[in-house]
Amino acid sequence: MSEIPETGTSLDRRRLLGRTAAAGLLAVPGVSLLSGCLGSGDDDKPDQAEGSKSDTNPLGVKEDAELEVVIFNGGLGTKYATDVHIPSYKKSFPKANVKFSQAEEISTVVQPRFAGGNPPDVVNNAGSKLMDMGALVAEGQAADLTDLFDAPSLDVSGQKVKDTLLPGTIEQGTFNGKPYVVQYAYTTFGLWYDSELFKKNSWTPPKTWADFTALLDKIKGAGMTPYAYAGANAAYYQYLVILTSAAKIGGADVLKNIDNLEPNAWKNDAVKKAAEAWAAIGAKYMNKANLGQRHTEVQLQQNQSQIAFYPSGSWLENEQAKNTPPTFKYAVTPLPSVTTSDKLPSTAIYAAAGEMYFASAKGKNVNGGKEYLRHMLSKAGARGFTELTKVATVVKGAADGLNISPGFASADEMTKAAGENVFSFRWDSWYKKLDDECRAATNELMFNGGTADKFCDRMQKVADEVKNDSSIQKFKR
Repeated sequence: MSEIPETGTSLDRRRLLGRTAAAGLLAVPGVSLLSGCLGSGDDDKPDQAEGSKSDTNPLGVKEDAELEVVIFNGGLGTKYATDVHIPSYKKSFPKANVKFSQAEEISTVVQPRFAGGNPPDVVNNAGSKLMDMGALVAEGQAADLTDLFDAPSLDVSGQKVKDTLLPGTIEQGTFNGKPYVVQYAYTTFGLWYDSELFKKNSWTPPKTWADFTALLDKIKGAGMTPYAYAGANAAYYQYLVILTSAAKIGGADVLKNIDNLEPNAWKNDAVKKAAEAWAAIGAKYMNKANLGQRHTEVQLQQNQSQIAFYPSGSWLENEQAKNTPPTFKYAVTPLPSVTTSDKLPSTAIYAAAGEMYFASAKGKNVNGGKEYLRHMLSKAGARGFTELTKVATVVKGAADGLNISPGFASADEMTKAAGENVFSFRWDSWYKKLDDECRAATNELMFNGGTADKFCDRMQKVADEVKNDSSIQKFKR
């Protein structure tokens, strides 16, 4: 959750994990979420290209209809689109012109086009300035993908697209019972470090909180910053860490209750304990200068052996490829257990389908947009993506046999060790207001002496405001 931040070298996990929020898309009573320029119903749709359905064209793509694709230029880059997915689409529809562009600020570039009624056909909605997906769904801007998932796989004989995907993939892009988004990148999240540096210093990734703080003391004594994240634009890395610890302490339902806006979900004892534990890390082991720095600045410091642990998703290695010295070998470890009575084991991880892609319901080539997503979800399309980005996809077995890099191998080992103890949340991509508040509350907690009580109270207050605001569409899982 293709990840994250707003420059061309960034990735929004892409939430992974679909996380972070769009600027200016929060619901205001009586005002359309997309600038009030849109109506609803078929009258708002332009003339849309329609072709004849067949075994080789199950979605009815008009063979010579132009297709426009906009991809977020972040940590994943755009080469996977230009070198893998577009050529695959063109092979099936050689008469079609595919118009491609990239954007570092998706909402800035694309949002006005949705408001103006001329959206691109396929959008990779990611980055720190992604569009509010809940708002797009509420406005009828995202196409229902039910027929895509029911269509035959492009290259897995005898299976529908939905049969080729990892469990939970379709649900991750479902809003109130209908699928509107392909969450494509399978992102694992943990604490990243340089395995060569750790080996040199005989440092062992911790499994318990006592081992964690003892190791951070050693690292601090060696003159390094033990733990860091970028406060300027990557606070959601850290709030994901806090809530991962909360899920380990109290079980995955802690996150489900937050998603569903249950009463006092943010005040759950597990959330408070997690916030207390991480606030102590911020007070003792972090560099306050990182508050004003961006993710790329802090990640570069880790590549330069100034920082030991950095929380991130599995896009990190690819994002830093140009700045990683040959002696630096990425590895990732799960967050350590916070208490001796955690409900989930230390191997449990946050992992989810992320990096949002959708077809525009009011684009000129809706069927082509869905077909493009079918090519992305082919085994060949997914494998090509992984080879170029070092990030796995939601297509089963697409990365089998690939030995791409140390970080990719480490993330794969961590995922296998987690087994069924994998969890995620959805509230951050459902409710922009909560995401904005949690970033600010997290920075206060980690950098500015905030307390766990204040963090929990602050988040619960805003969660209640969202719940009671009839202008904001609610989602449930």
